[in-house]
Amino acid sequence: MLLTTDAVVLKTVAHGDRAVVLKAWTSHAGVRSYMVRIGSKKGNSAAALQALNRLQIVVDERPDHDMHHVRELRVAQPYLRLHTDPVRSAVALFVQEVLYRVLRTEAADPALNAYVLEALETIDSAEDLRWFPSVFMLQLSGHFGFFPEEPEEGNDHFDMQDGRFLPGAGPHDHLMRPPLSLAFAQLLRIGLDDLHHVPIAFSFRRELLDHVLLYFRLHVDGLGELRSPAVLHATLA
Repeated sequence: MLLTTDAVVLKTVAHGDRAVVLKAWTSHAGVRSYMVRIGSKKGNSAAALQALNRLQIVVDERPDHDMHHVRELRVAQPYLRLHTDPVRSAVALFVQEVLYRVLRTEAADPALNAYVLEALETIDSAEDLRWFPSVFMLQLSGHFGFFPEEPEEGNDHFDMQDGRFLPGAGPHDHLMRPPLSLAFAQLLRIGLDDLHHVPIAFSFRRELLDHVLLYFRLHVDGLGELRSPAVLHATLA
């Protein structure tokens, strides 16, 4: 069955000389794998398959096949600054690695799809991206059901395993203590449209992101260590 859908490139792997396997996040069915012919007169442009490109694709999907085929594709919304700005490129590398690791559902999720597209547009257009990685991750956690609980008065230690604030030390070592936990509580109230005004000392940025990543590893099976944060820290320093 031929259908037209929007898709975000998560990763491509070469398959012979004139084809790639595309792993994409699609608006109609979540994560999908496609075979894409590239080059030659009838092939598609390899440049269109850069990571995180926002595509419109015409695909041949058959229920009895694990691998589907892309018949046509085009970049639906080109980036204006992402590929030419080193800071935006470093943030995009981070987001690509995160999405590739955590997006696993093979079903439509309109709310998550809208958030992914909002995040990509923010990378391309926002003037200040220094707090983007932590805010992006925390808001993403809400779509997977483990957004942290807001602290009650007097609760100033964050239990990363249970996702809630406590009035003191917890039963294990995965605990965020003041003053970092208080900065973390402030970060919970920040959205992607608030990046220009984050009332947190910048000195907390790197440590907060490291703890947010640990929080994800505790709640997403098989996430493992990411490679891109090292580049991100160096670029945003």
